[in-house]
Amino acid sequence: MKKDLLISNRYQVIKHIGSGGMQDVYLANDKLLGMHVALKTPQAGQAEKRFKNSAIIAAKINNHNVAKTLDYIEEDEQFFLIEEFVEGETLDAKLKKFGFLDPHLAAHVLHHLAKGILASHRAGVIHRDLKPSNIITSHGVNLYELKITDFGIATLTEEVFEDAHRKGDFTNSTSGTIKGALPFMAPEMMFRKAGDRTEKPVDIWSLGAMMFLLLTGEHPFGLYLDAAVNVKTKDRKPWPAFMTSNPQFKPLSEELQRIVDSCLAYEAEKRPTALQLAQMCQHLCYLGTEREEATVTNLIQNGFSGFAENDKKSVFFSMESVYGPTRPSAAANSNICFSSFPGHPRERAHPILVLK
Repeated sequence: MKKDLLISNRYQVIKHIGSGGMQDVYLANDKLLGMHVALKTPQAGQAEKRFKNSAIIAAKINNHNVAKTLDYIEEDEQFFLIEEFVEGETLDAKLKKFGFLDPHLAAHVLHHLAKGILASHRAGVIHRDLKPSNIITSHGVNLYELKITDFGIATLTEEVFEDAHRKGDFTNSTSGTIKGALPFMAPEMMFRKAGDRTEKPVDIWSLGAMMFLLLTGEHPFGLYLDAAVNVKTKDRKPWPAFMTSNPQFKPLSEELQRIVDSCLAYEAEKRPTALQLAQMCQHLCYLGTEREEATVTNLIQNGFSGFAENDKKSVFFSMESVYGPTRPSAAANSNICFSSFPGHPRERAHPILVLK
């Protein structure tokens, strides 16, 4: 699609910003309201799918943690879905920097995504393709904004999965959409028969699989075909010991593990509903303070504590505040993520996560 192309005499294309298995995404300017929007159009072979139905359904969702579907257009035999534009990066991209999240950041993510899923389920919308690449968050080490995207192609996604089932072995599909979804796909969706309906618990499973990845850096059942095989044999990876080895993080880590375990129940009826999940998250005690990034400059007390600096300040930290198996190193110029708390003569950093 060419730059400056005007859609419906209102949306002016600025640039191409992404592609998925079913759609291309462009940044566009809404000339009527004077703001940026995401303009999505189905890729070749998808135009006859139920793009319009998805837009109508998704427009019912109104929640801060869901990217709002704003408009739907059919023009010159082309289909366009207009969605709220969220400035930031995907959780998938974020993981490349973090590796995994400490339990406080993870609890923040889980809580907000649970509220978004609750809003969608109350509106009667099932996403069916929840994964880190469909979650947009703010740039940097803060995860203030968390929005679930692509509810606007929920019906389209369902039809693509249904087509794959009709053609044969769903788990051996070469579709990029299906291969990308498999590590987060519920058993009843992987192994259903053509015509079977998948309901709201599939989103709960997907959120559980995503949170396992965010907490550990690993997919609970592996990737692609391995995921399907391991889900079928119920061969899930164990929780890593580092999550509970530090007493400062053990209580919250164990609570998160219990919640994720409930989301990954193999029987759909045993998983919590979105409402129950949101209520469980309300009882989590986690830090929501601002995060910063700094470089470790010096270790003292035989490596038991140290200092880190950024362009604004220097902070003191203790190794007891470090989460994960990797220790910060001055020799390696480790970059760390942390929150600052009052201290003298320097502020104290906690919790600390060593970045990649």
